[in-house]
Amino acid sequence: MIQRTIALFRKDMLLEWRQLHTFYGILLYVAATIFVIYLAMDSSPNANTWNSLFWVIQLFVCVNTVAKSFLQEGRGRMLYFHSITAPEEFILAKLLFNALLMLIMNIVSLGLFFLFLGNPVSDSFKFLAISMIGGISLSLVFTVMSAIASKAQHNAALIAILGFPVILPNLLLIMRLSKTAFAEIFDAGAVWQLTGLVLMMDVLVIVLSIILFPFLWKD
Repeated sequence: MIQRTIALFRKDMLLEWRQLHTFYGILLYVAATIFVIYLAMDSSPNANTWNSLFWVIQLFVCVNTVAKSFLQEGRGRMLYFHSITAPEEFILAKLLFNALLMLIMNIVSLGLFFLFLGNPVSDSFKFLAISMIGGISLSLVFTVMSAIASKAQHNAALIAILGFPVILPNLLLIMRLSKTAFAEIFDAGAVWQLTGLVLMMDVLVIVLSIILFPFLWKD
């Protein structure tokens, strides 16, 4: 199972490498959005505004990055995958690939935010770690939404319609957790509690995707 999952993951990596124009397009979208925010701001935003803008950008970047995950898979290709692999292996490979892709986008976005909008963060490494956890959480949810949307005549709009209500509790937890990186004094117990909640929600999404995806796979 692990070998087939890794093989599917490498397949997605190879396809992404062959379609670098799509990857560069998303990078351009990220850079252009942050630059427009920079031009719209008269001065560097305060910590709360900076944090809110960062996660709003991450949300829309994730939608654009993960949306093509299942939508690019044609019916013929899906029939081929159906004959050579199990649904659990296929969805795990997709979750891993989208998590990696979102990590790259997250690091690029954070670097551009520091460059154009300043760095109000007290602990940059802590915020980087939290942002990586948050980026993975966003990618997991929207990967599952992409799988559902692919069965509805590949309707990309359905990803946003289904995803935003589901992601809101997780996003609020991540934003609250990331605020601890702006404070010089914080409650360590609360940080670990919020981190545990976010990780538990990630595990829940992975488990549910493994349980429910085979029903989509049969269609």
